[in-house]
Amino acid sequence: MSLPATAQSALDAFAACPGWEQRARLLMQWGDQLAPLTDAERCEANRVTGCESQVWLLAEHADGHWQFRASSDARLLRGLLALLLARVNGLTRAEMAHLDLPAWFSQLGLARHLSPSRSNGLQAVLARMQLLESADQGAGAPTIS
Repeated sequence: MSLPATAQSALDAFAACPGWEQRARLLMQWGDQLAPLTDAERCEANRVTGCESQVWLLAEHADGHWQFRASSDARLLRGLLALLLARVNGLTRAEMAHLDLPAWFSQLGLARHLSPSRSNGLQAVLARMQLLESADQGAGAPTIS
């Protein structure tokens, strides 16, 4: 499966970083690029459970492809969310089902720097994406307004 253009840009940018300090700075810059969510979007219905920090996720499914928006109250986590969104936005349902999240963060050179709680939080976000995806097949997922 080929990478979305934004994911390839992320991979290239992180590959150019010689060490963790540069990657951490780049990670926070990616987080700063996330589109902000409104107060109304930062509601309990959009909150991801299983994360130590507050994380909100919204989904839209159009023409067979997914677009997600997310935010967090934690700056480092916003960066991780931005990289996750870069990897998943635009994928089909089938492509989402085969996403290897640990491999993605390993490719970026970030996996060994993720605490178990952050890794679990990212897995919770991916699980919520898949839940929204399966809800969309039936009654309809919450969508971006």
